[in-house]
Amino acid sequence: MKLAIGADHAGYPLKEEVRGYLEKLGHEVVDLGAYNAEPSDYPDFAEAVGRALQARQAERGILICGSGVGVCVAANKMPGIRACMCHDHYSAHQGVEHDNMNVLVLGARIIGSELAFDLVEAFLDATFQSQVDRYVRRLNKVLAIEARNMPETSKA
Repeated sequence: MKLAIGADHAGYPLKEEVRGYLEKLGHEVVDLGAYNAEPSDYPDFAEAVGRALQARQAERGILICGSGVGVCVAANKMPGIRACMCHDHYSAHQGVEHDNMNVLVLGARIIGSELAFDLVEAFLDATFQSQVDRYVRRLNKVLAIEARNMPETSKA
C-alpha cells in the first residue's frame, strides 16, 4: 500500500521507527516530514498528509505528534480526511471497518513503538465494510455534514 506519513518534532522519533517498520513490511511510504527533531508546527504536517490523500498520492495516511490531538484536529479540517487518534488495537481497525477512517493518528508521548507497530498493522489490514448498510448510511451522513460545512469537498 502507498502511505503518506508526517509528524512534527515531537512525533519525529516515532515517525522514523514507524516509517522503517512500514518499509520492512513492503509498503511504499511517502515521508512528508518532519525530517529532524527541531521545533516545528504540527498543522503543516497534517495538511501535507491530507493533501497527499486528496491528490491520490497515497491511499492512507499516518500522522504523529506529541499527544496526537493537534494533528488530529488539523487533519479533520480538510475535506475528505477522516483522521482518528487510536491508542488501542480495536479502534485502529474498527475505525476503518465502520467509519472508513483514512488517517491513523498516534501520540508519540503516549504510546511506544511496539504498540504503534500493532496499531499500524491493524489500521492497514482493515477495510471499510461497505456491504453493511448501516456503516454506509452513517458514512454518507458524515459526508453530508462535510458537504454542508466545508466550502469545497473532495472524495478522498
